[in-house]
Amino acid sequence: MTTNTVREDEHRSTEAAEPAGHPYRWAGLALVLLVEAMDLLDATITGVASPAILRELGGGESQIQWIAAAYTLAFATLLVTGARLGDIFGRKRLFLVGAAGFTLASAACAAATDPGLLIAGRAVQGGFAALLIPQGLGLIRAMFPPKEQGAAFGLFAPVLGLSSVLGPTLGGLLVDADWWGTGWRLVFLVNLPLGVVAVLAGSRLLPANRLTRAEETVRLDLPGAALTGLASVLLVYPLVQGREADWPLWTYLSMAAAVPVLLLFARTQRSVRQRGGSPLVEPSLFRRRAFTGALATGVVFFGAFAGLMLVLTLHLQLGLGWTPVHAGLTMIPLSLGLVAGAVLSGGVLAPKYGRRVLHGGLLTAALGALALWLTVLAGGSGLTTWQLLPALVLEGFGLGLIMAPFFDIALAGVEEHEVGSASGVLNAVQQLGGSIGVAVLGTAFFGWAAADGSAPGAGRTLGLTALALLAAAALAFLLPRQARPEGGGHHG
Repeated sequence: MTTNTVREDEHRSTEAAEPAGHPYRWAGLALVLLVEAMDLLDATITGVASPAILRELGGGESQIQWIAAAYTLAFATLLVTGARLGDIFGRKRLFLVGAAGFTLASAACAAATDPGLLIAGRAVQGGFAALLIPQGLGLIRAMFPPKEQGAAFGLFAPVLGLSSVLGPTLGGLLVDADWWGTGWRLVFLVNLPLGVVAVLAGSRLLPANRLTRAEETVRLDLPGAALTGLASVLLVYPLVQGREADWPLWTYLSMAAAVPVLLLFARTQRSVRQRGGSPLVEPSLFRRRAFTGALATGVVFFGAFAGLMLVLTLHLQLGLGWTPVHAGLTMIPLSLGLVAGAVLSGGVLAPKYGRRVLHGGLLTAALGALALWLTVLAGGSGLTTWQLLPALVLEGFGLGLIMAPFFDIALAGVEEHEVGSASGVLNAVQQLGGSIGVAVLGTAFFGWAAADGSAPGAGRTLGLTALALLAAAALAFLLPRQARPEGGGHHG
């Protein structure tokens, strides 16, 4: 046997040893990206529809905040639990259950006849999204061989970055379209065909359920799930309701009580691990300064991001009287800036400069928020889309620089066996940060706008957003300097 023949045999045996991958893996990836985009659109799409909802259903300013916060709060509270349920029952099964429940909850939101029913529907929507979304990462790992996973995960940043800021634009177009007299209800009805496609295509395209379970035996940590839910509600509920109630004592006691509940959660996770059980979160993560620093950075950054999007759309409609489609289309420059920043960051800058790209993005976003503040004040009641365009592009570009590499850099501070748990916690913190941002910045805007007018209120709130982004830049020094070399951590 010749040397060349031996080498060819070795090459063939190596190729045979590598898994071929699921035959429908690229179509399956497109489906996962579709539902991820649907989730991110739903987290932001209602901001531009809120004034129309308020006019038809009634309710106060806190109801506007709850329409956004109920979704992200339920999502954040149940996200880690949803990921664990996927380990236990299989990710394909949870994907299909989550997609079906999300679709039905969207129909319930569209049929709501008062603010309470709509807010309840949004919470149910967020709960089913928490079953659906965390299955994406595991499904992609099950479908793709290792050599193709990098390319699959590389599609996440631009798709998800664009989806997260297209919500207001799409919301404005749908509300103004008013097809068949549906008005704002169309922002929820649009999920119905997407949800049906997700269920039907998922049952055909995704790998068999037995291939998507965790290999080891896993049990659900119910006390841990209950404690995370309690802490989230204790923190967010008084932030949303506090201003309308004139900040009574219970609001401060509730927020303070969230701290010992979180400490108790950390203690129960250590206890579960010591007994050989399956904690919701690996206790060792709490001892890693780089990871806890990433959590703090994530809460502040995603809070500033969500709050800024809400306040801008509210000022343009409630303050300036713009139509939903006018307000939505005005946000397109921000979307384009974000995509440009994400592509440049993820493909060129982040692999070379690491954490410094996060700092550059946070400082750029803070400058963008300050530029928006000055533009809003200078334009007053005569503000135009063209006046906002430069500041929106700058803001979007800064946000894009951050969003592409954040999760990879944040996960560089954990061990390989902790990556799955850490990814779930980071995604939950992204959603919880959004809820807190909507609560805090929304409350600040409504308070200042009631006292001094919409433009000064929006301006001061944008200034507060800039301070939050600067605080996130300071916290980012706690993160690792570079991402994991294998690129193992991704949103999803």
